[in-house]
Amino acid sequence: MSDTTQTSEISEERRGHVYLVGLRREKKRNAFTVSMLKALAAAYTRFERDDEAWVCVLFAHGEHFTGGLDLAEVGPHVAAGQSLFDDDGTIDPLDLVGPRRTKPVVCAVSGICFTIGIELMLACDMAICAESTRFAQMEVRRGIMPFGGATLRFPEVAGFARAMKWLLTGDEFGAKEALAMGLVSDVVPDGTAVEAAIALAERVATRAPLAVRATLQNARTAREHGRDRARDALMGAARPLFATDDAREGVASFLERREAVFKGR
Repeated sequence: MSDTTQTSEISEERRGHVYLVGLRREKKRNAFTVSMLKALAAAYTRFERDDEAWVCVLFAHGEHFTGGLDLAEVGPHVAAGQSLFDDDGTIDPLDLVGPRRTKPVVCAVSGICFTIGIELMLACDMAICAESTRFAQMEVRRGIMPFGGATLRFPEVAGFARAMKWLLTGDEFGAKEALAMGLVSDVVPDGTAVEAAIALAERVATRAPLAVRATLQNARTAREHGRDRARDALMGAARPLFATDDAREGVASFLERREAVFKGR
């Protein structure tokens, strides 16, 4: 099944259990306007609320993932104290405010991935980049600071000293450095990042979705609140899974030596 939605700046399509969200302001290197940010949040919210959508792929149409924010428009909006996202229960794709998504997102990056592009990628759960991708968290070169999560997640993922090198200089780095720092899990040939991300999402979508979400939640808890909190929550999350139809299917498929077919219940 394939369901497609198009707005002026964001595309959406569901292929089976995989939900594709595409940035589509190609003529402006997918630079984010306020309306584009809100449209992306709306797309994430539709993904979260779609019971048949189990994994999302965030990608970009055109050559570049994003050149960052359209500061001429977004800058005054932020300076005036206005929110980037509607406070109406929508999912923040930067995962900083409001309700959180519970399902995994894979990010596919190519071309240039500047400022908010890195922050969106860091807010995802898995990321793949093309070998010629250029990254930069260059806010300090524009007289501002990152405000989409880079100061929180970049040091956490890459280590403080390595993150500060890029956050405080605003210099560019490449796919090799991104891989070494753990910002991405894989570097693939140019032109194949979206295909690779979809393939990864499709593999995840063949697994038991309730188990995937519980695993993601416990890993997040460990990362954000520490090992002890995650340990204390572990069995409370694991036990209910044993009573699901998917767990019974998992056992049956093992005994019958076949691939499991999960239903999410």
